[in-house]
Amino acid sequence: MASGERGGAVKSILSAILGLALLAAILVGAGGYFAWREATRPGPLAENAVVLFAPGTSVAAIAAALEKAGAVRDARLFVAAVRVRDKAGALKAGEYEIPAGASVVEIIDLLERGKSILHRLTAPEGKTTKQVLALIAAHDVLEGDITLTPGEGELLPETYSFTRGQTRDGVIADMMTARKAVVDELWEKRANDLPIMTKDEAVILASIVEKETGVAGERPLIAAVFVNRLRRGMRLQSDPTIIYGLTGGEPLGRGLRKSELERATPYNTYLIAGLPPTPIANPGRASIEAVLNPADSDYLFFVADGTGGHVFAPTLEEHNRNVVKWRRIERRQQEG
Repeated sequence: MASGERGGAVKSILSAILGLALLAAILVGAGGYFAWREATRPGPLAENAVVLFAPGTSVAAIAAALEKAGAVRDARLFVAAVRVRDKAGALKAGEYEIPAGASVVEIIDLLERGKSILHRLTAPEGKTTKQVLALIAAHDVLEGDITLTPGEGELLPETYSFTRGQTRDGVIADMMTARKAVVDELWEKRANDLPIMTKDEAVILASIVEKETGVAGERPLIAAVFVNRLRRGMRLQSDPTIIYGLTGGEPLGRGLRKSELERATPYNTYLIAGLPPTPIANPGRASIEAVLNPADSDYLFFVADGTGGHVFAPTLEEHNRNVVKWRRIERRQQEG
């Protein structure tokens, strides 16, 4: 073959190779484009779906679970997108709510951020420790048995957030830590010359304030009444303390009887001087703060006013008049 012919053949072969390479590049580029378009377009979910991934779950298993839940159209696309974005080691275990229409890329970002579903448990103010522990035991997301034994008043009433997998003991420990932190903080800001010598005494009195009123604005006044009584050596005469001595803090379901007012228990503040031996419930931050910074008042008495609140008095004479008014309201309510 002449050199010119050989040169033409080589050029033809090179041209064919370059053409094939260009075609391959175009096909790869097109494939990449279509794959990216598929990974970024809205997913198939018509409504939010919850998917749980245990620690150690592989990318392939995550993809399979997402496909089964209807969150992705093809598990292979999810795996490929994770590898292309080099996110295999970044996906976090947890319980996720996949939004309706979430794309593959958005799901990968969600799992990388670790935005697991938060569950909540609310411990209301004024509940006893036994009652709060019952709420924790009944929560169906928490795991494990309760082995911690917090005392009365050692839990802070609050709403606690946690992810699936949190233990019951873990939530209890959080409540105990939160209560200690609040008491330590407010103790440093307490008023001068309080008749309260320790943090424990502050929590005891705060628990009584908590049980005496559900009206937030009254707490500093209720606290002032009890602080003034302690200063004068007067008995606290708090009905909720008597009930705690009778039932352990469970609702009595009726009014106190005269015999119960006269029954000797360590919690009968009609008979004992000073504070009862323990709190009678778990007080919230506001009640603790009210006890450590009570209102500036000379009130020594209070009685219900028929509206859910109380009317206050500095003298027994005025208090007795208020009691008469309350009895009239009480009778009308019973007759109605």
